[in-house]
Amino acid sequence: MANFDDQAQTKPIKVAVLTSSDGAARGEREDVSGQHLRDFGNEIGTVVDYCILPDEAERLERQLWQWIQAGVHIIFTTGGTGLGPRDVMPEVTRRVIDREIPGMAEAMRQESLKHTPFGMISRQVAGVARNTLIINFPGSPRAVDELWPVVRPVLPHLVDLISGHTRHDHPSS
Repeated sequence: MANFDDQAQTKPIKVAVLTSSDGAARGEREDVSGQHLRDFGNEIGTVVDYCILPDEAERLERQLWQWIQAGVHIIFTTGGTGLGPRDVMPEVTRRVIDREIPGMAEAMRQESLKHTPFGMISRQVAGVARNTLIINFPGSPRAVDELWPVVRPVLPHLVDLISGHTRHDHPSS
């Protein structure tokens, strides 16, 4: 398999992390999953912003648009993917994306099912809004850690594709 880290992407990948959590926004609990995504984001690029917001669709959508318009390459979200009455991150993400990447979310759910039967009820979405990749992660730090290895290998390549670098050089046989 090709190592896409060394290919077309020459600028640092700009990453932002958005946590959707009423409790974390009120300071009632620590945002461990958001911190894990910040650490992971710094593995592949530079985390340029991080925000914790309550589970309020309008505020979450405004924050996503701010980062999209600022040219952030990847937005990782955590939280709000369950079935609670205030879990709205998948709906918000679908409102801002132009194209969904269903295989990515399916791969994440498939990996989750290896660890817990509750993986089947996670509603994360992945997609592209303009030139920004958005990936929803569950709010569980353990789930974030389990799912990171699933998405990590394709991220630099996805940023290249979204940025218009679609040429693929393959060595001849």
